[in-house]
Amino acid sequence: MVALAVALGVGRFAFTPLLPLMLHGGAIDIRHGGWLASLNYAGYFVGAIGCAALRVDAARMVKAGLALTVLLVLAMGVTQQFWVWAAVRFVAGAVSAWTFVFASQWGLRRLADLRANEWGGVIYTGPGVGIAGTGLLVSAASGYGASAGWIGFGLLSAVLTVLVWRTFEPSASASATDANAANAGQAPQRPAHSQAQHSQAQHAQAEHPHHPAHLHRADAFWLTVLYAVPGFGYIITATFLPVIARAALPAGSPWPDLFWPMLGIALVAGALVGARLPSHWDNRTLLAACYVLQALGIAAGIVSPTAVGFSLGSTLIGLPFTAITLFAMREARRLHGDDAASLMGYATAAYGLGQIAGPLVAAPIAAHTGSFTLALWLAALTLLAGAAGLVAVTMLRPARPKTNSASGALK
Repeated sequence: MVALAVALGVGRFAFTPLLPLMLHGGAIDIRHGGWLASLNYAGYFVGAIGCAALRVDAARMVKAGLALTVLLVLAMGVTQQFWVWAAVRFVAGAVSAWTFVFASQWGLRRLADLRANEWGGVIYTGPGVGIAGTGLLVSAASGYGASAGWIGFGLLSAVLTVLVWRTFEPSASASATDANAANAGQAPQRPAHSQAQHSQAQHAQAEHPHHPAHLHRADAFWLTVLYAVPGFGYIITATFLPVIARAALPAGSPWPDLFWPMLGIALVAGALVGARLPSHWDNRTLLAACYVLQALGIAAGIVSPTAVGFSLGSTLIGLPFTAITLFAMREARRLHGDDAASLMGYATAAYGLGQIAGPLVAAPIAAHTGSFTLALWLAALTLLAGAAGLVAVTMLRPARPKTNSASGALK
């Protein structure tokens, strides 16, 4: 959890609460802020795809990722040159993807060794903890400026890294093939470690025989296409929420700095609840419900640009964030079973492209119109269209029996 709080909550998403300070200081304008955000998401996309080819010890990869995150966060505070920031944010995106994948792999394996798989959901509260923590710290110390914020987060990340450094040691049961389970930015599936688990897996496969992948090509295609939708839908708010709130609320209001932490707290709750929903529920229907929740969250801030509206919006956007990945990965496993890694990779790539496109679309619209309203309506309508698409696919292509009893993985 701490590793993901550092790698994602700070290394990837601390940019959001610090962006208003960077804009206020005159270092960048909103258009350049959009470029920095998209470069970070592009780096995450490249790093996530590259994880499938990496065959290294997970614990060493986590240590390297945490150390690099500290250096990259500090680098944002000691320079004011845009081209340096652009390079740093791109590399930080790739590093956060590597750290996420291998920390997930290492953590889930350790939990399996300890026969404590039920704690897996806690790992994925890490990004929410980091988001909430960075948001609250920026709110408390905004008077010191963006550079001080980056340096402060770098030092805090260094302290947290030192605290967990010795924890990341290779598991005695780790195998050379572990890296193959780390796919395109998603947590790997929980492997069967013991003979008893292996027997259970064989029994489950006997009950649910594997369907050849070609029988599910249309389902896989629509999963990949429609999984790009939430990447585009949430990222505009996730990148510009404090900026949007500051523009809408009265000057001097303390609320704009609190909406981002609210989103992080909701993400933590959603991660814990989503992991406990029954795995036999139709994943596509659950995904559609999540898309609608996020669309309503975006609309809440547009229709009611008040403290209440933004609070409700932050909660509705944060709650399904992790659940969306869980349900998508379950659907990939339903379609391709133990051979789902490539489908997960394609789906993650589509999600990543949606994230890259979001700021590139929103920032020019905001610069031209002076408001994010049009871009946010576009995001909300895109999410609703994606939900409608999922419902249509569910009705036209009813779910077939699952290939095995595995429930999938969290983001």
